[in-house]
Amino acid sequence: MADHADTITMGRFRAHDLRVDTKPDQTPVSEADHAVEQLLREHLTAERPGDAVLGEEFGHDGDPDAARRWILDPIDGTKSFVRGVPAWATLLGLEVDGRVVVGVVSAPALGRRWWARRGGGAFADGAPIGVSAVHRIEDAHLCGPNERYFDQVGLGDAYRSLARQAWRPVGFADFWGHVLVAEGAIDVMIEPILARWDVAAFWPIVEEAGGRVSDLTGTGWADDAPCVTTNGLLHDAVLDALGGPR
Repeated sequence: MADHADTITMGRFRAHDLRVDTKPDQTPVSEADHAVEQLLREHLTAERPGDAVLGEEFGHDGDPDAARRWILDPIDGTKSFVRGVPAWATLLGLEVDGRVVVGVVSAPALGRRWWARRGGGAFADGAPIGVSAVHRIEDAHLCGPNERYFDQVGLGDAYRSLARQAWRPVGFADFWGHVLVAEGAIDVMIEPILARWDVAAFWPIVEEAGGRVSDLTGTGWADDAPCVTTNGLLHDAVLDALGGPR
């Protein structure tokens, strides 16, 4: 599925005639987003007809009580994709009985792919990966999007305070920071609000690599909530700094 998606996305990446529209939430969507999700849905209908599917562009199909559900984000980082920035990926997750058990993040313009299954370890380009051993915020490589997004959900001051403590705060969004936590290059990645299709694919990758993924409660992640991804050692300290319930 990731190979098929990569063929479409790379064929339209930096294309001069790429068609881009604006969704009701004022975010961009390209023809490639639609084409990838449609292809993946057709593949799943043929290969796994009893499974449900949830995708960013076309919503939910199938039995709402199905034990198995595929969660698709055809292009995570569409804003980068449409501007010719290579930091975007197709995200594929398989949820079984409410738990995401398989995740694939394919970033062909970066030449990278990450994947994991529960109990099977996490991998990047075929090699096992693991989180860092950094255990102090003062030594941490912290990543997150622009501060204004945190301001919009009332976390701006807390995020700025945390960033001032960190060794190196850097700013970018979407999948990349989360999988970099999984491979130990980044220690903390925070985003102020994410949807299910944003989180599903990297969730098992990070946790199989030894890290943690949660909302501010620290006990799982709820749809459309902040997402905190860490190496595990820093997780409680980050939640405390953001004011989450303990």
